[in-house]
Amino acid sequence: MTNKTTSDAQLKANKEWQSKNKEHSNYLKSRSAARSFIKNKATLEDLKELEKLIIEGKINQKGMIKDK
Repeated sequence: MTNKTTSDAQLKANKEWQSKNKEHSNYLKSRSAARSFIKNKATLEDLKELEKLIIEGKINQKGMIKDK
């Protein structure tokens, strides 16, 4: 066997899980990309804009909870 960090069986299992859980898998990928962007590439201007979007998102979430 070659010197791999992830076995072929695990890679196959991961691929199967992703295909069966597409929506959740896409959510996790998007969340990871957002975190990576914030940590590694975002400028101060980007962070200010993201702060505003987060506040708006929280307000919208509260409104959705009250409507239920």
